[in-house]
Amino acid sequence: MTHTPDRIIRERERREITGVSKTTWWRWEAEGQVPRRRTLGPNSMGWRLSEILEWLENRPLAKQERTAA
Repeated sequence: MTHTPDRIIRERERREITGVSKTTWWRWEAEGQVPRRRTLGPNSMGWRLSEILEWLENRPLAKQERTAA
C-alpha cells in the first residue's frame, strides 16, 4: 500500500473531486455532513485532501454503489 502525503486543496479542486457545488457544500457543512474547511489566512480557506477522500469513501451513496456492483 502506497501512502500519499496529505495536502490542502482549495475550492475548485474540492468541487472537481466531489462534484458538489459550492452552495450545496456550504449547506452540508453547516449541517455537519461534510468535512469542515480550514482557515489558511485572512482571505484563504481549504480542506485536507485526506478528509475529503475519506468522506467520499464513507458517504452513504458510495456504500450503496459498492454493494450494487
